[in-house]
Amino acid sequence: MKAITFNRIGAPEKVLQLSEVPVPAIKDNEVLIRTTAASINPGDFLFIQNLYPEPKKPVFPQQIAGNHGAGIIEKAGKEVAFQPGAHVAFSYYNSWAEYVAVPAEWLIPLPAGYPAELSSQFVNLVTAWDLLKQSGVQPGQWLVLTAGNSAISILVTQLAKLQGIHVISIVRRIKQVHILESLGATVVIDLSAEQGNSVQRIMEVTGNKGVKGIIDNVGGPVTGELIRCIDFGGKLIINGGMSAEKYTLHNFDILLSGLQIQPHVYRYFFTPPLPEDVTMLKEIAEISAGFASNVSGRHALEDFKKAIEESIYFPEKGKHIFIM
Repeated sequence: MKAITFNRIGAPEKVLQLSEVPVPAIKDNEVLIRTTAASINPGDFLFIQNLYPEPKKPVFPQQIAGNHGAGIIEKAGKEVAFQPGAHVAFSYYNSWAEYVAVPAEWLIPLPAGYPAELSSQFVNLVTAWDLLKQSGVQPGQWLVLTAGNSAISILVTQLAKLQGIHVISIVRRIKQVHILESLGATVVIDLSAEQGNSVQRIMEVTGNKGVKGIIDNVGGPVTGELIRCIDFGGKLIINGGMSAEKYTLHNFDILLSGLQIQPHVYRYFFTPPLPEDVTMLKEIAEISAGFASNVSGRHALEDFKKAIEESIYFPEKGKHIFIM
């Protein structure tokens, strides 16, 4: 079978290669999945560069890249309840391949016909769900999203719309503001075109109430500004650090606003879904089947060089996935 592999640690665009490898054998607790779609994520590049802690470490030779994907079960081990033909998503290892062996406990069942653009990155939907819940923002209140055109923010925006939450989407350069508005953003602030103070603009659109939550995927000086438009008791959720710059805070920025600052680590990074997650995962799959994604490139494995380079150097254009 075809797979994208690497034999040494390094920059993804330099160490990845298309290889022929054996179809994996499965254990009694595993399934063999015929991969239909696999996403390309920043975390995949961290794995290739050996930046994750144990046990997420490459094993050579011919470590297969990719950590998230979806497909159809071809074969199930003796201890597995899933049946061949089932459509499933997974966050595990070795997803950039035509076939992958995955322990059954890591599988997330999907409805038949669930879109490849979403199934390949189902972990992002779970993250969006968790971020919105963690923010504590209630219907009728305001939420700010940085990197508003990112995969996570686009999914959070659509979930927030379903719950009646007002979203302010912060972007740095975007010509298609109406797309984010059509997905549920109440206000889109383009920092490259903003003439005045973004905090002043936010206070105006919220009727000087401020926002109850900020989900920050970027960091840098903008975060420091946004904190100053938080409503009392609001939360700042740190979900990423795309900016290399720092921001500064004074004690009063926290004391006088009751600000809570919390990190977010996505589920299923080290541990599989729990039995009690089944209902939640089913609900996410049901309500998201019609969601839009920011997938801009669909590639065969043979086209991996373009897919990887576009993902690394032009992330603002959207997410890239492998279709098999």
